[in-house]
Amino acid sequence: MTQRTVDRRGFLKAGTAVLAGTLVVPLLADDGTSAASLGAPMGDYGQPSPFAPARREGIGAHPQGPGAGASSTPLQLLNGTVTPNSLHFERHHSGIPQIDPARHTLTLYGDVHQPLQFSYEDLLAYPLETHLYFLECSGNSYRNTLPDAQDATAGALNGLVSGAEWTGVPLHYLLAEAGIKPRAKWLIAEGADASANTRSVPLSIALDNVMVALYQNGEPLRPSQGFPMRLFVPGCEGNVSIKWLTAIKLQAEPAYTREETSKYTDLLEDGRAEMFSLRMAVKSLITTPSGRMTLPRQGVVEISGLAWSGHGSIAKVEVSADAGRSWVTAQLQSEPGPLRLTRFRLPWRWQGAPAILQSRALDDQGNLQPSRDAALARYSPMGFYHYNGIQSWQVNAAGEVKNVYV
Repeated sequence: MTQRTVDRRGFLKAGTAVLAGTLVVPLLADDGTSAASLGAPMGDYGQPSPFAPARREGIGAHPQGPGAGASSTPLQLLNGTVTPNSLHFERHHSGIPQIDPARHTLTLYGDVHQPLQFSYEDLLAYPLETHLYFLECSGNSYRNTLPDAQDATAGALNGLVSGAEWTGVPLHYLLAEAGIKPRAKWLIAEGADASANTRSVPLSIALDNVMVALYQNGEPLRPSQGFPMRLFVPGCEGNVSIKWLTAIKLQAEPAYTREETSKYTDLLEDGRAEMFSLRMAVKSLITTPSGRMTLPRQGVVEISGLAWSGHGSIAKVEVSADAGRSWVTAQLQSEPGPLRLTRFRLPWRWQGAPAILQSRALDDQGNLQPSRDAALARYSPMGFYHYNGIQSWQVNAAGEVKNVYV
């Protein structure tokens, strides 16, 4: 039986039919008291409801170095496009340092006319800007490059991506103040953690919309996101957005550091390695229904998910319920914008037959999200960075959802 999507009018009619017989009764606590009874006192920092718990997924550390590892955003438990700070994905190379901002500085030197050093308070005195941006690890979705499809949630498979409102000093202000020498073509950023993580960024990117970020979602950066300051390079792989930023050097060539040679390169099918492929490709993901979920009943189900692109704004998202044989345009329900997550939605009438749900995104530069086979075609089987193939969710007759390859 063909699985059908329905228009929003049909979705609303179905919802009305379901709700017509609902009886509204006062809510009572377990002890019989009214839900309007006196509640808990206020605290000094807000906490989520115990009835709606959400935790990061896939928290893993290197067996020989517990400070190195990653954790994923539980995408299937969230809605909208802004990831709470406590659920933003993390990736660390040597643990999370606790840095006193009063003792931390950012040094700008190299091929500049005037080397400069900035304290945390110095940066707060500059004009700040606020923008919504996504951040994605270049290794996000790597589990879908493995030979066999992994039975896991949307977050466990694809949760090394998050969206947030970032506030900071546009980097071009600082570079203009230092004065860029003509021979400078690259920026080398270094972090203050124990790994001294260092990455090279072309000045053509650094002079665009890069910032020294000081706030995330309105509050000062948390230590896990680079407090007191981090470089933020919108649209590019997350590892170049150096946390605990302590130095920026301008020079004529990239530094070819440990992180950009031993890893974070794309191994091609012909054996060559592609370096500095920093932009993240167009991508989308259905977050509900998704892996390890079970549809509670037949009828109208809202398909919802996220789309993003490191090359611009999301122009369109299409959804298929038949493994890509036919596609229907979804509604973009958040305001599309460059380099930000975009929420899409589409009502779908599930009638109990097996189905395979997919989404594919198109950005405003004409880049279309590829199939899994196409996404893997140019890379070595040993490569797993920058994977952006279509995610497929299989729904069986019992309504159980599972990751599959098609």
